[in-house]
Amino acid sequence: MEQLKIQEKKGANYSLLELFGVLDSYNFMELQQKAFTLIKEKNLILDLSNLTAMDSSGLSAILGSSTLGMEFGRMLYIMNPSSEARKALESTGFMDMFNIIFSVTEVV
Repeated sequence: MEQLKIQEKKGANYSLLELFGVLDSYNFMELQQKAFTLIKEKNLILDLSNLTAMDSSGLSAILGSSTLGMEFGRMLYIMNPSSEARKALESTGFMDMFNIIFSVTEVV
């Protein structure tokens, strides 16, 4: 089983979490805890370019982060989703719910 690695970076008006590996029911809480903490303070970017797989638990963590962000007046952005992440988002119909970006310079 492949692990999830999360690397955190900070920008002036955003926090960035780079995700590597698999986001699934075994590790989604790690992402959820970090994302919920960060999105209360700044906009949050999730770089999904290095995800190799994502299941419904991972999608749930992302959706929950987006919903919480709205409550705090913050935005969640998904940057460069890998083909696997894109498939997971599209298969559930959630792709249109997210702000998809290709560079941190697109964050407002």
